[in-house]
Amino acid sequence: MSGRAQLMWDEAVTGYDFGPEHPMDPVRLALTRSLVGALGLDREVEIVAARPAGDSTLRLVHREDYLDAVKAASADPGAADGSYGLGTIDDPAFAGMHEVSALIAGQSVGAAEAVWRGDALHAVNFAGGLHHAMPGAASGFCVYNDAALAIARLLELGAERVAYVDVDVHHGDGVQAAFWEDPRVLTVSLHEHPATLFPQTGWPEETGADRAEGSAVNVALPAGTGDAGWLRAFHAVVPEVLAEFRPQVLVTQHGADTHFEDPLAHLAVSLDAQRAVQVACHELAHEYAGGRWVALGGGGYAVVEVVPRSWAHLVGIAAGRPVEPETVIPEGWRQEVYARTRQLGPMRMTDGRWPVSYASWEAGYDPADRVDQAVRAVRRAVFPLRGLLP
Repeated sequence: MSGRAQLMWDEAVTGYDFGPEHPMDPVRLALTRSLVGALGLDREVEIVAARPAGDSTLRLVHREDYLDAVKAASADPGAADGSYGLGTIDDPAFAGMHEVSALIAGQSVGAAEAVWRGDALHAVNFAGGLHHAMPGAASGFCVYNDAALAIARLLELGAERVAYVDVDVHHGDGVQAAFWEDPRVLTVSLHEHPATLFPQTGWPEETGADRAEGSAVNVALPAGTGDAGWLRAFHAVVPEVLAEFRPQVLVTQHGADTHFEDPLAHLAVSLDAQRAVQVACHELAHEYAGGRWVALGGGGYAVVEVVPRSWAHLVGIAAGRPVEPETVIPEGWRQEVYARTRQLGPMRMTDGRWPVSYASWEAGYDPADRVDQAVRAVRRAVFPLRGLLP
């Protein structure tokens, strides 16, 4: 195994563009890539452009009729079939949609292949993490589910246990649905409570099909949860289920929309807490998965202030050269931000909250605390199914 991290990148992924009024602005990808370069992180990784996922790969998760519908909408956006979730407000059709969606999926599949085969120990595709796409429908800004496709490819290559940890503010519903009946895949999602946020799934009682009970783990956090509660919940659930499951590969999704400045959700997490969870995922990959780690992007709609910094931190951690939070952001990158967006870019790689502290679960349970109630609910629902104490 080379040990060198791979960064999956093809500039053409910025063509994943739902239009100027859509919150998923592809400038977030371009600015992340340029910040990675401005910080010198591109010298610490091998930059790889994988091929687009072909139909046989896409069919590992998606139905043939859905692929046909995406291709048709890609060729003629005006004829998009809404019954497949295409041409909607969330997922408007655009020319070339199939091609760029397959390209993004190909980067995540290529990352999984590199890690499984030992070409790299860690691989990052921050353009990926499109976790809402269903086998037969687009959903939540997601056309092809690259995270599920990466996992399916790992299974096809012979993996027997793959763990997926999703810390996007929205429930990782598409990945959970893809492996609902498959005990070889453990899906863990830490998200805002479905009572207050799309996609209104991810309740703690969702634990997997009968033959795979306990393979879905959902931590549904109350709106307003901040750094201490978010980190407490993560550490109260994720390490224990990974230790029991013993994954051969860890796939993680790092949506940046948990941030307090994100316009589409209601958690109050800082960039510094996001970085802390990225560090934790890296450590968990080494502790329980032999270091094999595939890290993906996801949501994130504060496209200047938050997303590029969060995912640049992710690349640095995967590369073995984590960026210190107090690092001053190069002026050249801030000038690029202004030229592209007419916004002022952030000055440092921190929100000023590093180091972030939290109380461990072992320190005690407060029955009146809503975060503790959420943690208790998922531990009661899932832990006994995995032979763990709630």
